[in-house]
Amino acid sequence: MAKLLYRLGRAAAHRAWLVITAWLAILALSVGAFLTFGGTLSSQFEIPGTETQRLADQLSDELPSANEGVGTIVFSTEDGSEFTDAQKKEIGDALNQAGEVSGVSAVSNPFQAQDDLESQQQQIDDGAGQLDQLIQLRDSGQLEAAVASGAVPEGVTPESVDQQEAQLEVGQRSMDLMGDYGFVSPDGSTAISTVNFHAAQPEIEPEDQKGVMSAIDDADIDGVQVNYSTELAQSMEIFGAGEVVGLIVAAIVLFIMLRTFVGAALPVLTALVGVGVAATAALSLSGVVQMASVTPVLGLMLGLAVGIDYSLFVLNRHRQNLRSGVEIHESIGLATGTAGAAVVFAGTTVVIALVALGISGIPFLGLMGGVAAFSVLVAVLITITLTPALLSVVGLRILPKKHREQIRAGHVVEEVAHVKTPRAVRHPLLTVIAGSAVLILLAIPVLSMRLGLPDGSSEPADSTQYQAYQIVDETFGAGRNGPMTVVVEYPEELSEAEANDLQLKVGEEIAGLDDVKNVVPAPLEDGTNLALLQVVPESGPADPATETLVDEIRALSPDYQSSDDASVGVAGTTAANIDISQVLADALPLYLGVVIAISLLLLILVFRSIVVPVIASLGFLLSLAAGMGALVAVYQWGWLGGLFGVSDPGPILSFLPTLMVGILFGLAMDYQLFIATGMREAYVHGHPSRVAVVRGLVGARAVVTAAAIIMTSVFSGFIFSHLAMIRPMGFGLAVGVLLDAFVVRLTIMPALMTLLGDKAWWLPKWLDRILPNVDVEGDSLRKDSAPVESPDAKLEREARESVDTEVAAALAGKRSRSAR
Repeated sequence: MAKLLYRLGRAAAHRAWLVITAWLAILALSVGAFLTFGGTLSSQFEIPGTETQRLADQLSDELPSANEGVGTIVFSTEDGSEFTDAQKKEIGDALNQAGEVSGVSAVSNPFQAQDDLESQQQQIDDGAGQLDQLIQLRDSGQLEAAVASGAVPEGVTPESVDQQEAQLEVGQRSMDLMGDYGFVSPDGSTAISTVNFHAAQPEIEPEDQKGVMSAIDDADIDGVQVNYSTELAQSMEIFGAGEVVGLIVAAIVLFIMLRTFVGAALPVLTALVGVGVAATAALSLSGVVQMASVTPVLGLMLGLAVGIDYSLFVLNRHRQNLRSGVEIHESIGLATGTAGAAVVFAGTTVVIALVALGISGIPFLGLMGGVAAFSVLVAVLITITLTPALLSVVGLRILPKKHREQIRAGHVVEEVAHVKTPRAVRHPLLTVIAGSAVLILLAIPVLSMRLGLPDGSSEPADSTQYQAYQIVDETFGAGRNGPMTVVVEYPEELSEAEANDLQLKVGEEIAGLDDVKNVVPAPLEDGTNLALLQVVPESGPADPATETLVDEIRALSPDYQSSDDASVGVAGTTAANIDISQVLADALPLYLGVVIAISLLLLILVFRSIVVPVIASLGFLLSLAAGMGALVAVYQWGWLGGLFGVSDPGPILSFLPTLMVGILFGLAMDYQLFIATGMREAYVHGHPSRVAVVRGLVGARAVVTAAAIIMTSVFSGFIFSHLAMIRPMGFGLAVGVLLDAFVVRLTIMPALMTLLGDKAWWLPKWLDRILPNVDVEGDSLRKDSAPVESPDAKLEREARESVDTEVAAALAGKRSRSAR
């Protein structure tokens, strides 16, 4: 592989402008495909096979109106007073305008709806008084005489009285179930309007959502504050200010490391081209594939991070070659064949881990993994083609001015500082204990992790979504933010009266459960044997009590199946989120096991060792647990919540642990590869195991440190994203990378390698014979080139070998003390 990449790097360097033009053309085609075929993104998730998805499909077929997408508009007076008649009229006019928006099927007027509720209750009360008299006349046998005398209207019969009595009973039972359910708060200062769209929730066009909000905002009602639920106001933009800040920090780190603006700009430029191609190509599929808004953002996040890092690895090796006196094009070829080979292998591990998300059987998660894997693949291709081309174009400007002058003068006199033996090697046992203790301590919160999907309370405190959620919570109760739909499927032979009775019977049993605030029966519709009930919990949609309530409602179904041949199910966003979280939690152990198996196989192939892959995998598990523990502490427990914009702590994003497994595994293997290959290279070339550890660690730690800081910076930029689902993702990945790079790869791993000595490189002979040589270190290139060592290169080598001298002296001193 090293030879092939060497030839590819040299070819790209010699035909630089052709390669650059080709990538620009690919970018243009990708952007064109997005503009032509791109569709809409969704904030909803679906998992085929769950009860909520089955019921959603059934409702879509039999009761399309019950499966319409919805949004909520919250009106409140600025001074907390009751709405005036003028304000009510202006709100009604604005809602009428919103109802004219294409894609909107209906917009409720909360004041009219509240009046209708009160009128309905009044009619029931009035009817009850009149019916009492009729019932007395019927029961006494005087009804016909009363009709004849004119005391009772004509047409009243005992049968009609029976019918009125039954209707009144149904109406009163329904009102009793609804309780204090309303559309205007008791103090008259807050009102809720529901917007219904023709399309299902995941298919609502952003233009329709914006059209509704524009119609309301344009009214500019004096003294009235308007806020919108997440379903209406959720932004689908995939790049914001926080992400830009992360890129700026990454560029600053690059400049500090490389000390040249050209060098700092080049990895950022290649990464931007890569994510431009990957993101627009992925978005071009959104017209034919239902794609969550988080899907392209994940690809963008990962593409930026690995794109910068991978380019940096090749660029750094090229700079080393140049300082050693290697000609530019030869240097580019060698850098691509050595560092590029490591990049290809590292990128392959990330791609495999992300594609393996498909084994979860969860379509949206598999799509997210596929898009992210494609972004990483493009980053790898950019690194081994566009990066060499750009390096050829910039020439020696990749180096600081002082170094360029030295090279042009024909000699390299770069000073190499004497390097002390790293602390991890000098005190390995203490390092392993301390590092492991830190990670285990950070991992403790993960034991209490709850999974869920974000709601309005997860949005920034200054956002309209958060304000809408809080106002509804305070005035109508937390459960009004996440009502659920109970679906009762009854036998087709039931009469309307019997179906009504069954519907109310189920509703009354549900109302008797803990945590139920209101039950709202929906009118029965002809042509279907489904009865619907809207259930409003006391608790919010992400509260554990709501999850318990969903389970209790579903537990009613077996009894109704045996007694009434009916079934009871729960649909709606709240129940769907609970189902999705459970399916993801069940799939996580399998996926984690697959990832660990992949890591062991790949690392055995690269390092030709059994122990090194085991160390790498155990280190990954430690950093993963610690990263998820920190995630729980901040986003679920609320520790340091103000610092990270966590307004209301809640459950962890349900698919985030699975994504963290795949992504952190790939990135952890990147750093493991770049550090441990240097150790193996030194070991197979005859250096003692302790010296090999030092050489590998010292040789890679600068670039790995910079790469980890860059990747952490990019991920950290997403912590303050405008998308609620992206913020914890950015935090979890940033912390995970930071811990894995600095605590595991640069500290615990070399300490363990030092303690194990030669045993770290043990491999059964039979396995050694059958394993192919992947040549990640690029040994074949060194053998083929066999360069003559220049005086300057000799000086640099001797300076670097001072590390060996120190280690040897330390070992000699240890032996001498032991002998005494």
